[in-house]
Amino acid sequence: MDLTTALDARDATVCVVGAGGKKSTLFALADRLDRAVVTASVRIPIFDDRVAAVRVTEDPVAALDEAEEADWPLGLVPERDRSDRYLGYDTATVAEVADAAPGATLVKADGARLREFKAPGEREPQIPSNADVVVPIASAHVVGEPLTDDLVHRPEEVAAITGREVGSEIHPADVATVLASPAGGLKGVPSGATAIPVVNKVDDDADAAAARAVAGEILYRADVPRVLLTRLIAGDPVVEVVE
Repeated sequence: MDLTTALDARDATVCVVGAGGKKSTLFALADRLDRAVVTASVRIPIFDDRVAAVRVTEDPVAALDEAEEADWPLGLVPERDRSDRYLGYDTATVAEVADAAPGATLVKADGARLREFKAPGEREPQIPSNADVVVPIASAHVVGEPLTDDLVHRPEEVAAITGREVGSEIHPADVATVLASPAGGLKGVPSGATAIPVVNKVDDDADAAAARAVAGEILYRADVPRVLLTRLIAGDPVVEVVE
């Protein structure tokens, strides 16, 4: 199964949350979809080199109307924040973009400060009400590692969801518990949206074994159609689909 089919992404509003592959998911989908929009409801690192064009605008719907064929996939952001990031739109504006877009709208909907695993903060995620698909992501590389802020964004919140202590070893069930939790990866998923979790950075056999264990636990705990095991930087990013 190819990535766009596995994530039900064609002509959809897809919001990615979690850690360990959000931006890679956005850009992998943008490369494979016709006339895709890449945007954000939170800060996003500068990504001009990952799309055909970026428009910095307070009127993204007008920018869509003015887009030319060479502009796709098109990035839409409201403002540059410092030298290395763009700000994101509020969720109502992202919803308007999604309604007006000619194809898929791909949304970064929370932050992780370059960590591999996370639990959402109080004001996260920022998901528009018309989202079709929400993709909670974690990296396979955290399995077997300590639950500390070296690899985990908000380890205390992860500990609260999993019942583990900060500093303890992360097990596959811990990753699954967070991704499958309404306080974790499923937080804020609109009632009409589908959640499709992803375990990314499946780089070798050990990662694959860990990711399969995570996927099995997710399917046991949550009503999701499938879990993707991915290596998003690869030419064929889907390693396995677990259903």
